Amino acid sequence: MNQNVVIMGGGIIGLSCAFELQKRGHRVTLLEIGSCGGQASGAAAGMLAPFSENLEEPDPYFHLCLDSLRLYPTWQAEVRQISGQSFEYSQSGSLYAVYHEADILALEGRLMWQREYGSTGGIVEGDALRRIEPHLSNEVKAALYTPEESHIYAPHYVQALEQACRNLGVRIIEHLESVQIIDGHQGQRGELQEEITVKSKDGRKFPAERLVICSGAWAQELSETLNINLPIYPIRGQICAYRTAQHTVKGMVFNNQGYVVAKDNGTVVCGASEDIAGFDTSVTEKGIERLRKWNKRLFPFLERKVPFHRWAGLRPSTQDGRPLLGALEAAEQIVFAAGHYRNGILLSPMTAKIVADTIERFDLPSYYSAFAPERFNHIMMR
Repeated sequence: MNQNVVIMGGGIIGLSCAFELQKRGHRVTLLEIGSCGGQASGAAAGMLAPFSENLEEPDPYFHLCLDSLRLYPTWQAEVRQISGQSFEYSQSGSLYAVYHEADILALEGRLMWQREYGSTGGIVEGDALRRIEPHLSNEVKAALYTPEESHIYAPHYVQALEQACRNLGVRIIEHLESVQIIDGHQGQRGELQEEITVKSKDGRKFPAERLVICSGAWAQELSETLNINLPIYPIRGQICAYRTAQHTVKGMVFNNQGYVVAKDNGTVVCGASEDIAGFDTSVTEKGIERLRKWNKRLFPFLERKVPFHRWAGLRPSTQDGRPLLGALEAAEQIVFAAGHYRNGILLSPMTAKIVADTIERFDLPSYYSAFAPERFNHIMMR
């Protein structure tokens, strides 16, 4: 049955949930305290790299990321078609580079388990490595090549997704300054209340049958209202970009310090320097210099370049690094989709699917319980 759904938060996750739910026939209102895509979403470098960013084992978080990557070809095509806008989506593959012979063994171990989950990559060295990235430093001894990984130009993707939502009929209300849940959040599991209401600072009320919380690091402010522990914090991620000859870097290269990725507009993006700074999105010399210190070792030509653009975004990180995803046990009409840390862009299609499937009571992935939004309550009760 189609429902009236209110979404709190207009970042990539909120827009993705709105897109999927409206597409399925629900009536969606999206509430944003600032501008859509104004925080982590617009600042992201847009890597779609579950193999490169989940290095140790195929845990539930890896499965969530991999499932989302597999949705991307169809998902991005739908966003393009419905929005009428184009954006870069590059199936470039990736390299994970190492500097020491001893590290190659670790790459081989990683490749063994990743092949079980669809990676067709391999260890590349010498001439084979330089054919993929000709300007890579000679200090790099080898790299794990993963053809399945991709990247997207996040600012244009977020804009297209917002337009797609509007074209579908999503009601988007921005610049609300603040919103709060004022009633209807004490329902029993399996006994859905008829209505839950959200109120904005200007006094407007938004009633809904379902509320989806996609407010990133700001979700922690709901701990007292919902009587649950929400250890989710903003982590400032600083990024810089260089103007350079197109394809001086050909694709996407990771190492243990961060990443360098080439964009179709002829720029190279380097990230990300992370620190805890509350909700401060200012850029610091220390943060950018940290990036410049290691990226010139990966690509020596960057030492002669000065970044033309520097920016920062707030990445919402939970205490265990996994997002809060799913309906509350004590109030089933409230669904969480927050705390995606550095993988909000990657996880947007799968998060939207899980949220919509939760609301429609469809079967959910076997790993779903690992992301339960109430999993930290035992910490609060100690």
